[in-house]
Amino acid sequence: MRCTLPPGRKLAAFSVLLLLAGCGPKAPPAPPPPAVTVSAPLQLAITDWDEFTGRITAVDSVEVRARVDGYIESAGFVEGAMVKAGDMLFVIDQRPYVAELTRARAEAAAAAARLTLARNDEERAAALVDRKLVSAQELDNRRQRRLEAEAEQAAARARERAAELDVEYCTVRAPIAGRIGRRLVTAGNLVSGGERESTLLTTIVSRDPVHVYFTGDEQVYLRYLRAAHDGTRPSPRDVRVPARLQLADETGWPHAGYIDFVDNQLDKPTGTILARALFANPDDTLVPGLFARLQVRGAGPYPALLVPDSAIGIDQARRIVYVLGEGNAAVARGVTPGRLVGALRVITAGLTATDRVVINGQARIRAGMAVTPTEGSIEAPPELAGIDKLD
Repeated sequence: MRCTLPPGRKLAAFSVLLLLAGCGPKAPPAPPPPAVTVSAPLQLAITDWDEFTGRITAVDSVEVRARVDGYIESAGFVEGAMVKAGDMLFVIDQRPYVAELTRARAEAAAAAARLTLARNDEERAAALVDRKLVSAQELDNRRQRRLEAEAEQAAARARERAAELDVEYCTVRAPIAGRIGRRLVTAGNLVSGGERESTLLTTIVSRDPVHVYFTGDEQVYLRYLRAAHDGTRPSPRDVRVPARLQLADETGWPHAGYIDFVDNQLDKPTGTILARALFANPDDTLVPGLFARLQVRGAGPYPALLVPDSAIGIDQARRIVYVLGEGNAAVARGVTPGRLVGALRVITAGLTATDRVVINGQARIRAGMAVTPTEGSIEAPPELAGIDKLD
């Protein structure tokens, strides 16, 4: 059964529905513009540092070897300790060599006596030859015997000196100052001398300063070469180009040195050139054999604009930052980023010193959106803390 309302009641019901609709929930207000932090780019005079990986080596490294045969009598050093040049390290049994020295000295004395007799004979013959009591041939014979006696004495003295050296070599001394390694031969063992089959006794490496060897590729070498020709960067062959070093557990670059060698050609298989830096090592921190990160001064100093690396975004194939436009609108600006300096990135193109760059909150905005800016600042990273800002 259908219920039909009179026309007057239909109008009243429609009015009630309109009233109820007007009392319903209202649409939410538009959200306020997102808050962001903005700052002008940081202006600094910076220097480019090219980074390499190198290995620390000793400036002087010596393999201590026996120079004579014999039995080790004693080893007079503490393994791993520092030694000075001339310190006694090993003693080889000297008795056979002392006996040989005694024999050589006796031979040298006999040769000296024979030379004295030969000289006297020659002098007497020279005095008698004018009186025709000695023939000229006899004088020549005595002169010849004198010359032979002089040669025999020289040979005897050489054997005596060789025997003295053998006695000296029985005491093995440190040829350089540095840190000594472990004993490779202990007392009581027989060692061999000579040049080819000599026994290795221990090793010594110098400690201060140290070298760091590293390699650069062709592009680095050519860039440095062009800069030297242009006068924008001196060649390390002509001046001491600064370098700095960092060990695996260190922050910053606490060790300062300079480049002291660049090889004369590139290695054909690898296409790299060998270079070397010299670093002071007064506290013995730079141990030979350690790997280290090395930085060599490149271009600069030159004025640069820097922004936080986190402020740089990607828009398809280009890098962008948001800058504050008219009416506090966010404007996407294409930039060309350069090298990283701490947490900051050098901007080589796309920004001016007066731009106000969004450095915080950029993830909440998009191009053309109005924002609520708050002024902030960009602080220099610790490695550049001592450099004056540019006005």
